[in-house]
Amino acid sequence: MIKNISAWKQFEDDLVRESPQISFPHSLRLLEAMWDEGRKLGVLPPSNPMDGIEVDIEIARVINCLASSSAE
Repeated sequence: MIKNISAWKQFEDDLVRESPQISFPHSLRLLEAMWDEGRKLGVLPPSNPMDGIEVDIEIARVINCLASSSAE
């Protein structure tokens, strides 16, 4: 359990800052490898791509409301 949230946040920020950038082709290879792994496990592609769409729409609505209110 994380007890010192600010120390953990600082650790994450430092880790991201010091990590090397990944090239676009390398990112695509990682995505393809993860997709293949998901297919082998039988979880990809989803049986019904519309499952959970309501949650995605609600999250988008909240994000858009926050973005428009912070722009004012």
